[in-house]
Amino acid sequence: MKTKKESFNFKLDEKRDWEKEEQEFIDNFKKNKNSSIKTLVGLYDGHYISLFFSLLFFFIKHSPVWILPLVTSNIINIATNPDDNFAIAIIINIAFMSIMIIQNVFSNYVHVYLYSKTIRNMECKLRGALVRKLQQLSISYHNSMQSGRLQSKIMRDVEQIETLSRQVFISVLSIVLNIVVALGIVVSKSLTVFFFFVITIPVAVIIMAVFKDKIKAHNRQFRKDMEETSARVMEMVELIPVTRAHALETTETTRMQYQLDNVAKSGLKLDIIQSYFSSISWVAFQVFQVLCLGFTGYLAAKGKISVGEVVMYQTYFSSIVSQVSSVITLLPTISKGLESVNSVGDILLCYDIEENDEKPDIKNVNGNITFENVSFKYPDSDEPVLKNFNLDIKAGETIAFVGGSGAGKTTLLNLVIGFILADSGRILIDGQDMKDINLKSFRRHLAVVPQTSILFTGTIRDNITYGSEDISDEFLERVIEAANLKEFIDTLPDGLDSHITEHGSNLSGGQRQRISIARAFVRNPKILILDEATSALDSISEKQIQTAVNNLVKDRTTLIVAHRLSTIKDADRIAVIGKGGLEELGTYDELMAKKGRFYELKELQM
Repeated sequence: MKTKKESFNFKLDEKRDWEKEEQEFIDNFKKNKNSSIKTLVGLYDGHYISLFFSLLFFFIKHSPVWILPLVTSNIINIATNPDDNFAIAIIINIAFMSIMIIQNVFSNYVHVYLYSKTIRNMECKLRGALVRKLQQLSISYHNSMQSGRLQSKIMRDVEQIETLSRQVFISVLSIVLNIVVALGIVVSKSLTVFFFFVITIPVAVIIMAVFKDKIKAHNRQFRKDMEETSARVMEMVELIPVTRAHALETTETTRMQYQLDNVAKSGLKLDIIQSYFSSISWVAFQVFQVLCLGFTGYLAAKGKISVGEVVMYQTYFSSIVSQVSSVITLLPTISKGLESVNSVGDILLCYDIEENDEKPDIKNVNGNITFENVSFKYPDSDEPVLKNFNLDIKAGETIAFVGGSGAGKTTLLNLVIGFILADSGRILIDGQDMKDINLKSFRRHLAVVPQTSILFTGTIRDNITYGSEDISDEFLERVIEAANLKEFIDTLPDGLDSHITEHGSNLSGGQRQRISIARAFVRNPKILILDEATSALDSISEKQIQTAVNNLVKDRTTLIVAHRLSTIKDADRIAVIGKGGLEELGTYDELMAKKGRFYELKELQM
């Protein structure tokens, strides 16, 4: 059997401390959580020099725009009042202007390279910080948050922040630079015209103040509607087999159309308010531009300025009006980006995480598990699932949990994994309270085979060896044999390197479950958890899985939640869970002879 390094694993740039960089992002959000602008600026901490030089080269590459009106004014004045050297003067102006234009190619490349590299780097690290934080957040957080919403935050909101960054660091700064340079040249030529230009600033401020809050509110609503739509789309895709099987295509389409209509309506409201904002600002500044033409024309007629200066002032005023209008036009984009900063902050600022850093690691696990007066109640429930639950499990023992739906069987498994923590009482691992140990280190000695096998797109090899490196050929062969997979894999043209489609849809339920069992084998765990591993399989697949499970449980502490009671005859003890506690405990034969609760459950399945 040929093995090769698993394609799913890869290495990041080892010279960079990605974890530190991503943690700095999280710290930045915490420090500036009351200001979206400060948060945005803080994302570029350490890159300000690159952004400064990017702005410097922008100034150089954009300089022809500011110089051209001066050259135009010079040539018009030379043409209207020529002297003996007018031709040389015109050639000098044209040559200088041509050189300034040609240099744009180089300076523009440097400008774009510096800011684009910085922004793309930020985008990568921000998504990395979100992914890292999602891995830290509790299982209860993920259960309460739709995956579509999380996907929207990681992809759409980060993209909006990237767009905002380009606007703030490039467009807005260049707009400010254009206005400052234009006003600087005008004030050096004529204070009278300069004061006329300054009158436009209060108009821009008033227009932005009137529309700012309305645009922000509509952006927030549109963002929430888009997140909800993303979540609904993911649900719809998952439900397609059920929808098609029950001829509910029209029902599902109607349900989605209702959500899409809501997005369209909120999007229309946002478009309308932005349209009013843009059109009113455009009209106001076009009127000012016409007034500027009339004002400078009047000054030229009075002999206060030259004819060439009329063209120069009109060009600069047109540039200023264009820049101020651009700021106003960008306001909706800026508002949308700042809303996305807040949206991403919902994840990065969430404190529902496991605190493991200050707790001691577990080097070795024997597998003794003790429940001492454990009680647990879900937040949305009135009654506790477990109340003063006690059970002692010895290392290497196989315990099967049975009981009615909602009795607390899966809750017990989740408590042992550490997905949830007991409200009261203690769970001891080899005598140590789980609340006092680093759960990440504990889980390295643990393997879970869930009821629904979870596979990712990749090869069978990738899925079996996921998270485990340096697996030898011999060990992998033994794992495949023990998981009852060899016969199946030998029938595949590419063997272990055969490709698995999304969710393993090109495999049978039994094949998927045996791959999950093989993944558990590879980890060589001291504690094994099986959550109804055979409940959804046919009898042939169940027998194959049961053989694999019997191989897997040897010399390991094993906790099994069983749906089919016939599959747990070989368990060392069977715990019947109900009414918040332990109703019965014993071997299969003991409980059947007792003719109590377990006997009743078994009779129902016959």
